[in-house]
Amino acid sequence: MDSLVAKGAEMIKEAEKILVFSGAGLSTESGIPDFRSPGGVWSKYDPSDFYFEKIISDENARVKYWQMSTEFYQTMKDAVPNRAHLAIKVLEDIGKLLAVVTQNIDWLHHRAGNSPDKIIEIHGTAFSVSCLNCGKKYGRDDIQERISSGVKVPYCDDCSGILKPDTISFGQAMPEDKMTQAITYARECDLCFVLGSSLVVYPAASVPFQAVKSGAKLIIINRDETPLDSMADVVIHESVSKVLGDMLEM
Repeated sequence: MDSLVAKGAEMIKEAEKILVFSGAGLSTESGIPDFRSPGGVWSKYDPSDFYFEKIISDENARVKYWQMSTEFYQTMKDAVPNRAHLAIKVLEDIGKLLAVVTQNIDWLHHRAGNSPDKIIEIHGTAFSVSCLNCGKKYGRDDIQERISSGVKVPYCDDCSGILKPDTISFGQAMPEDKMTQAITYARECDLCFVLGSSLVVYPAASVPFQAVKSGAKLIIINRDETPLDSMADVVIHESVSKVLGDMLEM
């Protein structure tokens, strides 16, 4: 593995525009369970209860949704950036980071110090809430206070519309502007990192594919195999925080 880490370090030195694509495997190393992993959210709840159409049409589904979301939010709120998050901040500090495109909703790239305008959260964020009717935004902690006081389903103060965390649910449209920007960066970068993503969730996983198609080099650091492993210049099935941290320190 040392030779692969060294190769990755050399590729970082040669690159000018690095795109980072991060997934759940990066967050698990900060103590946030993957939704699909044993002990994750989907081992306790039925994913079919949380389709977007069900959330907006069924009060009982909203009760379950907020119960699940509250449990998961507390775990995320207590999490801290790991060595890989901090390594990505170093990439920005040395002027090589084009952008971070993340599937994660945990705000850890923000907490690590990356500039908000460098972070594209294609699956949204759990740290803000919006009214689906009038669009009014709320801080997540303000809504959590209501739930802690006994409110099972919060509604908008202005129009009584349905409130929902700013995350993308099953069946909910992806934000077109964010996907467009992510693909634009994929076409511009000369090196793309995939960190902790299985690359099976689309359209998000099309971002690193587009980077390779446009001529960028590809480094994949993920504990399990991915569909793009055969297209990558470096593949390391190991801890993301250890490997990326080592690469930046070489």
